[in-house]
Amino acid sequence: MVGAIIGAFVMFSGFYADILWFDQLGFIQVLQTRWLSMLVMFLIGFVAMAVPVALSVQIAYRSRPVYAQLNSQLDRYQELVEPLRKVGMWTAPVALGLFSGLASASQWETAQLWLNRKPFGEVDPQFGLDIGFYVFELPFYQQVLGFALAVLFISAVASLATAYLYGAIRVTGREVRVSRSARIQLAVIGALYMLALGASIWLGQYAALAQTSQGFLATGAGYTEVNATIPGAQILAGIAALVGVFFIVTAVIGRWRIAVVGTALLIAASLVVGVAYPAIVQRFQVDPSARTLEAEYIQRNIDATRAAWDVDDMVETDSDARTDAEPGALRADAETTANIRIIDPALVSDAFANLQEYRQYYGFAEQLDVDRYEIDGEIQDTVIALRELDLSGLDEDSWYNRHIVYTHGYGAVAAYGNQRGQEGQPVFLQGGIPTEGALGEFEPRVYFGESTPDYSIVGGPEGSPDLELDYPRSTEEGSGNATTTFSGDGGPRLDSVINRLAYALKFQSEQIILSDAVTSESQILYDRHPRDRVAAVAPYLTLDSDTYPAVVDERLVWIVDGMTTSSSYPYASHRSFSQTIADTTNANPSLVPGDIINYMRNSVKAVVDAYDGSVTLYAWDTEDPVLQAWQQIYPGTIRPISEMSGDLMSHVRYPADMFKLQRNILGDYHVTNPATFFSGDDQWSTPADPTWSNSQVPAPPQPPYYLTMSVDGQDPAFTLYSTFIPRDGREILYGYLSVNADAGSTPGEVSEDYGRLTLQMLPKDRSIPGPGQVQNTFDTDDEVSRELNLLRQGASDVLNGNLLTLPVGGGLLYVQPVYLQSTGATSYPVLRKILVAFGDDIAFEDTLDEALDALFGGDSGAEAGDSDVDPGAPGEEPAEPGQEPSTDLQAQLDAVLQEAGAALQERQAAYAENDLVAAAEADQRLTAALQQAVELSAQIEGEPLPEETAPAEPAPTESPAP
Repeated sequence: MVGAIIGAFVMFSGFYADILWFDQLGFIQVLQTRWLSMLVMFLIGFVAMAVPVALSVQIAYRSRPVYAQLNSQLDRYQELVEPLRKVGMWTAPVALGLFSGLASASQWETAQLWLNRKPFGEVDPQFGLDIGFYVFELPFYQQVLGFALAVLFISAVASLATAYLYGAIRVTGREVRVSRSARIQLAVIGALYMLALGASIWLGQYAALAQTSQGFLATGAGYTEVNATIPGAQILAGIAALVGVFFIVTAVIGRWRIAVVGTALLIAASLVVGVAYPAIVQRFQVDPSARTLEAEYIQRNIDATRAAWDVDDMVETDSDARTDAEPGALRADAETTANIRIIDPALVSDAFANLQEYRQYYGFAEQLDVDRYEIDGEIQDTVIALRELDLSGLDEDSWYNRHIVYTHGYGAVAAYGNQRGQEGQPVFLQGGIPTEGALGEFEPRVYFGESTPDYSIVGGPEGSPDLELDYPRSTEEGSGNATTTFSGDGGPRLDSVINRLAYALKFQSEQIILSDAVTSESQILYDRHPRDRVAAVAPYLTLDSDTYPAVVDERLVWIVDGMTTSSSYPYASHRSFSQTIADTTNANPSLVPGDIINYMRNSVKAVVDAYDGSVTLYAWDTEDPVLQAWQQIYPGTIRPISEMSGDLMSHVRYPADMFKLQRNILGDYHVTNPATFFSGDDQWSTPADPTWSNSQVPAPPQPPYYLTMSVDGQDPAFTLYSTFIPRDGREILYGYLSVNADAGSTPGEVSEDYGRLTLQMLPKDRSIPGPGQVQNTFDTDDEVSRELNLLRQGASDVLNGNLLTLPVGGGLLYVQPVYLQSTGATSYPVLRKILVAFGDDIAFEDTLDEALDALFGGDSGAEAGDSDVDPGAPGEEPAEPGQEPSTDLQAQLDAVLQEAGAALQERQAAYAENDLVAAAEADQRLTAALQQAVELSAQIEGEPLPEETAPAEPAPTESPAP
């Protein structure tokens, strides 16, 4: 008894914790709707199974022959069964009802979508039914009929067994005698089963429109299905209904022959009409003339697929891409080339960690994110990350430290995408502890992120000691660490014994009850990953795998893209979500519910506050019928887009996962001519990532890249792009796909250009090298190889950065940063060289400006921003004698002195580890920083530069290129 009570309380504590979590987050309605829907569906499933089965058994038992003469074997069975008969006649239906109820409860979403269905406003080309019938209604009807067939079959088996056991059915030799009551009962059940089967077969003709049919190369109903399979299904449905009538006749007149003959007719008809006839039509009529006969249905598939995947409004242009680099060719694209991102977010995480981590309990994501910010009136691509808590490096790993003291990360770190430091390190526009930089003032604490403890206990009464470590103080601020107390509303409160006991059971920790750090004002923070929080409050969304941070309205937030999906769109081609989004940035994506889909919309933009974990959902695609249905199911949980601030609007972007699925679809469906589609001679694929280094595993597809650029003569905008090569494996570019990912900065209003897909069709009579071919050219060029071998000397590794493809200069420009990393324990990749290619011409220089000048004859047209620069902003004029020194110059001097101190410490650490390469690099940074400090001091004082420090010539700068 005690064990049962404990077990019940443990189960209750899980439900209770869920209630507290959803209630604190403001989404208790989501939990209530789900639980209530599941309860109702469970009860329906339980009753719909248990009651018919119980009635069938009771009717068969009560109508048994009273004086039936049984054989000795049945007598023995009755003797065994009779003592348990009453219990068994009720417990068996109840047990079946429980299983049926659980199965029905799992289908509550299908029922809710049926109840809240919305029209699409488009009809299918075969039956003229609204698309909403296939998405919302057909799955529900199929579920109901499948359930009904299962109930009727089990009822028939239960009735037959009971009737046989109690003598209503007797087998004597070759003769089977059935009592009148058993005959009527079994015949009625058989009639209902045949009617349900006929209805199921009738619905099958509609389901054929979203299935891949044998012999038809596209999804949907082809010639054979339309002219043989679908009419055959209609005939079989009619026959099944007729057989149902035969069973009713049997119940009345008492002859089984007509029902048996009818059932045999249905089986024979299913073989002839359902199998043989479609096969004959396919083999002897369609196969010899497939190109002409299937043309109409292939066109249906093309149109439906492009509409379902939202690529039907894509702009297609012909690009006369040149392959010769002419002087001045980049002048018209100066703004694009000025913003070429040379910092690879996949390689600079270690640089961020070494330069901005500060303590072993902080960390950065392995893959950083690309965003854009307005800096000094100009939109600047940035590589950004949050300094999150990483307890794997914590020395004193006690429960108190893990859950009470170390509770959050601190600050955002952002670097210019198109600049590098003198030694190849990123140039930070935001960083430090306390955080400072160009992104302004914002709440820096990161309690919710991609790397957090399983739970933290925070908060306390006013005046209580600050228990949480906030950030490590610098020497200027004093010794020790700054502490804080969480002051937001981020988790359920531990203000009662029941709450503490519930979470002690949930996290298997008695310390939650015993620790004196847990007070009535304490909150417990858990489920802190942004994707997990959004998935919990919006379970109907398929979430983009890349959650990215942004500074929005003086807060650090995480932005999550949510997609609504379906697998029932008629004639639209299906894709596996998890397989299609796999690439080098996400090599092994996890499976998602409903992985096979053929319809997708980016319907919701979700925002998770990094400080208090609050979740805000915004309806992005308000015309999506699937979203409209879910808004009715969960009313009030999604805010209108009009409530989005301009600052938030400027940081949302086009979801990469949706773009990957669209580019996969367009590999086939850029073709709109049925004859060309049928021949399959113009199929494209995404090139394999040329920077993939694992020779044991085939290279995944190259990921799409975000960067600011001009596409097809449009104004430069934040863009996501990918390329196409022929599917036969030749590394020749056939297409360049891009999408405008910039929603603008107007509050509540999306830019009309956002989401515009552009496919530039490249000339096929000209060999335009693809990424793999360009990478091979880089790797095999004699001069490049010679310089790379020099860079590899001294126990250093050369790392190829992301190979970008940009439509500039009337053709396609390839840009690849080349990083150098020492093999020492404390090293990190530094940007050393830039590779560029245009057509068959390549250049390999220290800076992008130099590479573009070498490639295009020294006429880049404008100044770029990726030259070797110091962490401070260059360009200040020296102060005149008697003037007050510039505060900007003083800030630069402070920053340079800080860098010199850091370089000195790194040099000492490198010598201690006997890492001479790292020591030499640190020594170079120290020398450069000291020289910069002298120059800045002279500018502040208004004095000329000392002769020994004055540069012989101006430092090379990069022009935004031609």
